Amino acid sequence: MHFLDFNPKQDFHLLFLSFVLPLIGYTIQIFFGKKLPRRGDWLLTGFMFVSMCITVLMFAKSLWAAYHGQEFRHHSGLEADLWFHWLYSSDAAAAGTSNVSAAIYYDALGAAMYAVVGVVSFCVHLFSIGYMSQDKRYHIFFANISLFTFAMLGLVLSDNILFLFIFWELMGLMSYLLIGHFSHDPSQKFFHRWATQACKKAFLTTRVGDTCLLIGMVIFYQHFGTFNFNELWRLAQEEVARNGGEYPTWMTVAGLFVFGGTVGKSAQFPLHVWLPDAMAGPTPVSAMIHAATMVAAGVFLLGRTYPLMSPEVLSIVAATGTFTALFAASIGTTANDLKAVLAWSTISQLGFMVAAVGLGGVVAGMFHMVTHAFFKACLFLSAGSVIHGCHHEQDMRNMGGVRKYMPVTFACMLASTIAIAGIPFFSGFYSKDLIILRAWENVLGGHFDGASFFAAVALPVAACLTAFYMFRLIFMTFFGEYRPGTVPSPFAHHGGHDEHGHEEHGHEAHGHAAHGHAAHDHGHDHGKDHGHGKDHGHDHGHAKHAPAVHAHAAKAHDAHGHDAHAHGGHDEHATPHESPLPMLIALCVLATLGVFGGHFWPADLGHSLAFWHHAHTWFETSVSLESLYGASAPLERELLGHAGHTAHIVALSVSLTVASLGILIAYLIYGRGWERSQRIAGKITGALGDLYDVVKNKYYVDEAIGCAIVVDVDAKGNRRYQPDASVIGWSVSLGLALNWVDKNIVDGLVNLVGRTGRSIGVASSHFDRVVVDGAVNGVGLVTQTFGSVARLVQSGRIQQYATFAVFGGLMLAAWLILL
Repeated sequence: MHFLDFNPKQDFHLLFLSFVLPLIGYTIQIFFGKKLPRRGDWLLTGFMFVSMCITVLMFAKSLWAAYHGQEFRHHSGLEADLWFHWLYSSDAAAAGTSNVSAAIYYDALGAAMYAVVGVVSFCVHLFSIGYMSQDKRYHIFFANISLFTFAMLGLVLSDNILFLFIFWELMGLMSYLLIGHFSHDPSQKFFHRWATQACKKAFLTTRVGDTCLLIGMVIFYQHFGTFNFNELWRLAQEEVARNGGEYPTWMTVAGLFVFGGTVGKSAQFPLHVWLPDAMAGPTPVSAMIHAATMVAAGVFLLGRTYPLMSPEVLSIVAATGTFTALFAASIGTTANDLKAVLAWSTISQLGFMVAAVGLGGVVAGMFHMVTHAFFKACLFLSAGSVIHGCHHEQDMRNMGGVRKYMPVTFACMLASTIAIAGIPFFSGFYSKDLIILRAWENVLGGHFDGASFFAAVALPVAACLTAFYMFRLIFMTFFGEYRPGTVPSPFAHHGGHDEHGHEEHGHEAHGHAAHGHAAHDHGHDHGKDHGHGKDHGHDHGHAKHAPAVHAHAAKAHDAHGHDAHAHGGHDEHATPHESPLPMLIALCVLATLGVFGGHFWPADLGHSLAFWHHAHTWFETSVSLESLYGASAPLERELLGHAGHTAHIVALSVSLTVASLGILIAYLIYGRGWERSQRIAGKITGALGDLYDVVKNKYYVDEAIGCAIVVDVDAKGNRRYQPDASVIGWSVSLGLALNWVDKNIVDGLVNLVGRTGRSIGVASSHFDRVVVDGAVNGVGLVTQTFGSVARLVQSGRIQQYATFAVFGGLMLAAWLILL
């Protein structure tokens, strides 16, 4: 057996070890971390390094199998008799009743995702050693990210949807704790309040999707009687065959509910609102949530349940993903917070993945999930490095020229930006091109439908916007001259937070009025400086600012009670500096994967340089519908004539055109000097007028939710949004009706049951005391009476017994004589 051949007896134990090591580390850390040297960071990072090595080794075995034509679908229960039985110790002990059993399911997709989680999580652990070193709850932070990793590893290895859901929920809990990491420090009023709101918002929003997923799971279990993926795929295929090749209605309904889980966890419209707020947590948490763990779980779920989805469900999936991609990309073009740009980018890229699955391109969607994890993790950690080096500032308008001071961070972030923009030879090009190709194959190949046409048009537009706002970020942050204090920024008043892990902020992220709800106080240029009658603009960088902005900055400073020199003595005008070595190592590893993670083209330069020919990447070699679902794989759609070749040419041309156009526009506006960029941007935003304000305010989705669903109050208890009766009248009426039903019907039934139970209890008690206890006591009294009489003659004295015998004998004799 070759070293890279999969050995079930050995390798399943290694997989299990890599899976439980983070849990062991968490257990040790949570009890003893505070007393360990360096507060235990070395222990969990070491455990994570071992786990990462195992995941990479197992991934290498999956690639070996793929390139040698071997099937790679392994199940620990069937091949190594490794099971976890929940309700009964074994299926035999269940004696024919339902039993819930779980095992490790390891296929090509699982191998790729397992390695992604291992590598990215290790890099986040390593980065956190330098980034979070002065945090007050340093040991708790490491414990939580370790358990977060354990949950995602368990989700990837699950062979059934029930245990996937259990780990899914554990991730939800850990995201709540990590996003709310700063909520445990009341001394930092701003971060304490924001983190408290953000973690609740994330937890409650994703619960909506989780409830949908649970309902979908139950429907499938009710009809198929199993949670096991392989069984579900097989039974779904048989059900469709019995129904004449059509999906029954109940499968469509169940599929929509399962997709609801993806909408919540992967932040698809309209449940996307929690993800920008996730920036309230430390930047390493953002890297994990936005890249390899939480948000990827929803896309991974689609990959596992694809054979269960009817064509109607897939059309809705494609339309939802496409709309989300375009919607979020448009908002990303207006954000000035470094991390907010990346947050909206994440939502948009998740839309690409979801749309790909809906279009039938499962392989393309899963491929983009993998490549995105690498370059997005690098982007977020690079942003954290910039924030760390710029002394806690994360407003891009107050940066510029940072590449001179942070060359390694710049190189890593530029590489990942090129990757996400979709430039050839970088990982994002190969995966994103496949998604656009799938849309055009559907349009040109005889499978035209509305969702496919919408995707074929909207996804390239979203890709163009992605290239634009990412290079806007590069030009504003790293080019030109360093310009601290250009605009009033709440970040400058939180000096020292970054080294304490308190660098997060962003009014773009949380949508609250704390940073100025006026449309022109979001850092826009006032149009008067550019000859515009209206007070519009964009990213203004002039010495004179609107009084409202100054007032807001002063108010934020006073309210938060922070001084720029009170937390370590940092000056907001200090020169940026490069990050510590552990942080840079993590960045370089992820940047390398961001370049070569999609296709290691140096191994075959002759063919790879001709990028216009379709490159058969490692992922396409390893993962296919057959390798994913075996005999239950849905049939690939047949293309008419030369539609496949035509679609490839169109998709490649469109991808390169929109990427180049986005970069060119970003350069023309932001790459030729700060002052010039503000004049051009001011003219553009002035021409857009109210449309720009709508996009800048995220289409007022947060406000709509705040009015219609959530009662959001400010620090003084006042409603943050004024309710509009025309908007929320139905919800108020529904709420009142439900309140009446709850008080009069639900509570009435509960009280009736309670009173009935109490009456039965009183009657039972009386019967017990009078009848049952009376009978028992009566028997005891009779027994006691007879005993008392017997004791009179049972004294134990022999003389007395002799006397009774003599007198008894005499009396008996007398009686006989007299008779």
